[in-house]
Amino acid sequence: MTVYFIGAGPGAADLITVRGRDTLARCGVCLYPGSMTPTDLLAYCPPDAERVDTAGLSLDEIAGKLVDAHRAGHDVARLCSGDPSLYSAVAEQMRRLDLAGVPYDVVPGVPAFAASAAVLRRELTVPEIGQSLVITRAQARSTAMPGGETLANFARSGATLALHLAINHVERVAAELAGFYGADCPAAIVALASQPGETVVRGTLADIAAQARAAGLTRAATIFVGRVLAAEGFPDSFLYSSTRDRASQPESL
Repeated sequence: MTVYFIGAGPGAADLITVRGRDTLARCGVCLYPGSMTPTDLLAYCPPDAERVDTAGLSLDEIAGKLVDAHRAGHDVARLCSGDPSLYSAVAEQMRRLDLAGVPYDVVPGVPAFAASAAVLRRELTVPEIGQSLVITRAQARSTAMPGGETLANFARSGATLALHLAINHVERVAAELAGFYGADCPAAIVALASQPGETVVRGTLADIAAQARAAGLTRAATIFVGRVLAAEGFPDSFLYSSTRDRASQPESL
């Protein structure tokens, strides 16, 4: 039997992928993050499936349940908020499953930053304005960041930033980034993207922190910083240019 790490998407039940939904529907055991998983999403589980809320469990306890379910002959769904490739602790769980000899697979999901960009109705890569996106987080009491992965280092590139797990440090983040992007640089925050209570604030690095506090944002929020958020008058992408020789140039160029 197999453990499936399934990207549950940003919250809305209909933003799980078809593959994720169908995989969930055939697993006899489902482990899910209770604080982030809507009831509608769990409705895709088989009616007789065992559902385990992992909110109060340690990593070893979660891995133990995955191993036990496998050994009991069940396919297991391990739901991960957003996409398993980002801030999901999947690497640590895979390491434990490898030691136990338990097979696993990964089903990707819609990441929170993508759902938030959709809410903002903004493309994050705009011709000649911004072509790179840095996905990172703020450092506080959480696991230490690698030495070179600082906001200052990322900001020096001028790339668009998407910050997770940073809403409770938004004042510090905005003040530090303003020194590189300028206080007038557009910024936006999307909290609970696709979920009940979805909230959006838009502004600049000069006022985004005050707006976030006024809106009462404290969890499940993505902070965006970059000129792409208010880009206008930019050129069309070369991909669709009338001057491009489509007969000899593949679309990937």
